[in-house]
Amino acid sequence: MAKIMIGLSGGVDSAVAAYLLKSQGHEVIAGFMRNWDSLANNDILGNNNVGPVCPQEQDYQDAKAVADKLGIPLYRVDFIKEYWDNVFSYFVQEYQKGRTPNPDVLCNKYIKFDAFLKFAMEHNVDYIATGHYAKVSHEDGKNVLYKAKDLNKDQSYFLALLTSEQLSKTWFPLSDITKPEVREIAHKLGLSSVESKKDSTGICFIGERDFRKFLQNYIPAQPGDIVDYKSGQVIGHHIGVMYYTLGQRRGLGIGGIKDHESGSWFVFKKDIDKRILYVAQGDDAVLYDSEVIVKDVNWINGPKPLVPTKMCAKFRYRQKDCEIEAYFMDETTVKVHCLNKVKAITPGQICVFYQGDICLGGGTIDSSK
Repeated sequence: MAKIMIGLSGGVDSAVAAYLLKSQGHEVIAGFMRNWDSLANNDILGNNNVGPVCPQEQDYQDAKAVADKLGIPLYRVDFIKEYWDNVFSYFVQEYQKGRTPNPDVLCNKYIKFDAFLKFAMEHNVDYIATGHYAKVSHEDGKNVLYKAKDLNKDQSYFLALLTSEQLSKTWFPLSDITKPEVREIAHKLGLSSVESKKDSTGICFIGERDFRKFLQNYIPAQPGDIVDYKSGQVIGHHIGVMYYTLGQRRGLGIGGIKDHESGSWFVFKKDIDKRILYVAQGDDAVLYDSEVIVKDVNWINGPKPLVPTKMCAKFRYRQKDCEIEAYFMDETTVKVHCLNKVKAITPGQICVFYQGDICLGGGTIDSSK
């Protein structure tokens, strides 16, 4: 049996993961990570903007109730500065460049499986665990990351930047059960504080607040024109191209335009310098790409493909696996050819590579065409 520190978030998944570990006979302790504080972060920024407050205090109380119910000690640890330096600052810088980053992936890389892992090791544990839906196998000197049994909840996409070394110290107790089974276990255990709690959605430091209004605290509005890429006609106006993402349809504020057919408009391209947001209508072919450059690629195990090799990829979470050929152009850059064109591949997002159920690794989408 092992000594394991579980990241207890105040949600049902980590609560049941903690129970499963304890029921297997492991010595279990828990840690609650506090990663965001509006006042503290604005002090770091050096201004008086007050961002949204995460409901972390309620999450902590829920985590404490679970720890008390299971009879395991709970440590509370702050990673506010680490989160600011490694996740949030990057998030803002990418949006300023007109890109769309994924802070959840960076939070896993730098906070949950780095800062928290180090904190856990100071308590002489053998492993850390989380409530992620994924599977890791420690076999033959390799640490292999797999998709979870519950493919509807699989979160291997968010773990693709973890190294083999990080995975060597990690367990995912929910690897082989489904979300309905998790809620059923929580109900049977009487974990009333979390059993019916909704899954967290969106970005923690934004919460339920308006995304654009939040960004305006850190990136001032820069109004400009919305332009139909085909005709070059100005068909609307925006408050800042950095607030939009490629492929976005909602929130453009355009429609019923004279001399244009009816149909939805999608963000096609952003010109930061000229402050122009280019849009395309309907399912226009210009929205699809077949060639992608992925940078800063983390390859978890095995030899890197140096010639075009067939595999699959996801260019965003919950996307179906896309058949591709890919190879390393240099140590950390992968060139991807999509066997079927893919819509709205977005710079700044994470491209994750798969071979069957094995997650091979991933990196940041730099460009596509």
